[in-house]
Amino acid sequence: MADRLTQLQDAVNSLADQFCNAIGVLQQCGPPASFSNIQTAINKDQPANPTEEYAQLFAALIARTAKDIDVLIDSLPSEESTAALQILNLCLTKAASLYKLEEENHEAATCLEDVVYRGDMLLEKIQSALADIAQSQLKTRSGTHSQSLPDS
Repeated sequence: MADRLTQLQDAVNSLADQFCNAIGVLQQCGPPASFSNIQTAINKDQPANPTEEYAQLFAALIARTAKDIDVLIDSLPSEESTAALQILNLCLTKAASLYKLEEENHEAATCLEDVVYRGDMLLEKIQSALADIAQSQLKTRSGTHSQSLPDS
C-alpha cells in the first residue's frame, strides 16, 4: 500500500483526468450554440444527446474524488507537527506505557507477596503437622519397644 502522499498525488491526478474527460465529453455531446441566429442544416438534424446524464455522472465522480482528497489531506500531519513534536509525542506515549507497566508490575508484586505469605503460613502449618506426626510416631514406637523388652 502506498504512503499518504502518493495516494494524494494519485487522487489529484485522477481528479485532473476526470475534469479533462468531463470537458471533452460535454464538448462532444453538447448542443451547438447558434451565432447570430444562423442555423445550418447540420445543426437542425442533430439528435438530442444525454448531456444531463453525463453531467451528473462526472459531477458525482469529481465530488467523490474531491472528498477522497479532503480525507487524505486531513490525514497528513500538520505543519505544526514538526519532527521534535512527533518525537515528544512518541516519548510521552512511551512514558505513559511505561508508567502503566510499572503500575501493573506493582500490583503483580503485591499479589505475589500475598501468595508468598499465604504459602509461608501453609508451610508452617504443614511443618507443625509433620512434627506432631513425628512425635506421635516416636511415642508409639517408644511405647511398643518398652513393652517388648523383657524384664530381667
